[in-house]
Amino acid sequence: MHKINFPPDYQQVMPFLILKDAAGFMQFLKDVFEAEEKMMHMRDEKIVQHGEACIGESVIMFAEASERFGEKTGGFFIYVKDADITYMHAMVAGATPIMPVSDMPYGRSGGVTDPWGNQWWITTHVTPNP
Repeated sequence: MHKINFPPDYQQVMPFLILKDAAGFMQFLKDVFEAEEKMMHMRDEKIVQHGEACIGESVIMFAEASERFGEKTGGFFIYVKDADITYMHAMVAGATPIMPVSDMPYGRSGGVTDPWGNQWWITTHVTPNP
């Protein structure tokens, strides 16, 4: 396999979402997943032309939807320290439930849809007892 060159602090594949109220989406990521704003380029001081959020070592890119670029949402599986707490933070921040957090063979997991239509499967990995 050939080595691919890409900037440090990015992964080779990154989601790129196009959303209405992209600035609100950034706030949701901060409130729910403790995301850090990596980059925010604005157009007309109110419209996110290009935004980037870091959750742990992962980057999500996003921009404001327009007539030229319609909405494009996504689905995400995310590992967190405490799925129950993160799920509750998502609900407080306006998400709707898909599935409540429960014990699964792969960990403690539940799903929500955020106000932009993205689905999040929030999971805490549990190491099986020997």
